[in-house]
Amino acid sequence: MTCGAVPRFHGGMLLRQCPQGTWETALALPHPALRSSVRHYRGFRIATDHPRSRREVPHGEVTLVLGFTGELRIWSPDRGPAEPTRHCSLLTGLRTDTVIGRHDGRVSGVEIVMSPWAAFTMFGVDMHELAFTHTDPFALPGRSLRPLVDALAETPGWAARFALLDRELTHRLVAGGGCAPQALRAWRLLLGSGGTTPVSVLAAEVGWSRRRLSDAFKEQLGLTPKALGRVVRLQHSLRLLTSGVAPARVAAECGFYDQPHLAQEFQRMVGCTPGDFLVARRAASTGPPVEDRSRGKVTSVLAGAL
Repeated sequence: MTCGAVPRFHGGMLLRQCPQGTWETALALPHPALRSSVRHYRGFRIATDHPRSRREVPHGEVTLVLGFTGELRIWSPDRGPAEPTRHCSLLTGLRTDTVIGRHDGRVSGVEIVMSPWAAFTMFGVDMHELAFTHTDPFALPGRSLRPLVDALAETPGWAARFALLDRELTHRLVAGGGCAPQALRAWRLLLGSGGTTPVSVLAAEVGWSRRRLSDAFKEQLGLTPKALGRVVRLQHSLRLLTSGVAPARVAAECGFYDQPHLAQEFQRMVGCTPGDFLVARRAASTGPPVEDRSRGKVTSVLAGAL
């Protein structure tokens, strides 16, 4: 079980701290000017003797981890027996499959979760090149992130670190070129429909051809409209399933043909059955709680519980 940590709010942050001092997390919203782009900041410090592996499912957002200490090992169980990639800091693009992340119990840093279009604007990189990958953020073009990581590590306190992130990300967002309004509108329409709007309808709504819309989505968001729709629909299904809705009803509400179709798609994207995933979500853990990557989404479970 987790070691008796009681969540508390302090200075606009949600803090969780182990009474024995072996770990702490701090969750905060960014400055209001960033909230349409950046979902949240999470600071973390873990100093235990317990390695941990997490299964991360597709959630349709970009995660930037700026590490101070320790190393993360990441691999995709669906992509063969390749060696895990090793990172202290990383930028993850969108994907339609599951990855496993593991650390040895001693890591610290800051995690920033943002929309894919915000990452495209801030970092000026083709998001399709980041899809299905974990990229070294120090290798991105333009203004280097390395001085930011050094400054964050040297800054005392999570609140001051998050204020530093506000200033840096606001600068990058203002300086960036931005996404095409048509791509953003189509993306929001897709989200609003739970991922079920056909690509032809999205293209007609924004006045583009299907080919042009697909190309813009790949460049500025990372996945085609069809692939991103699968991710949105999966997340809709996960929210319903974890709130106790029966699988047959979930299948009907999320646009699947039937319950077996839901189970088949779930197996492809998550790597297990819906029932096994729900059991793993309820599994007890040692150390910090297994928090979802993004507020309002279902993204994570202990890998050892499956």
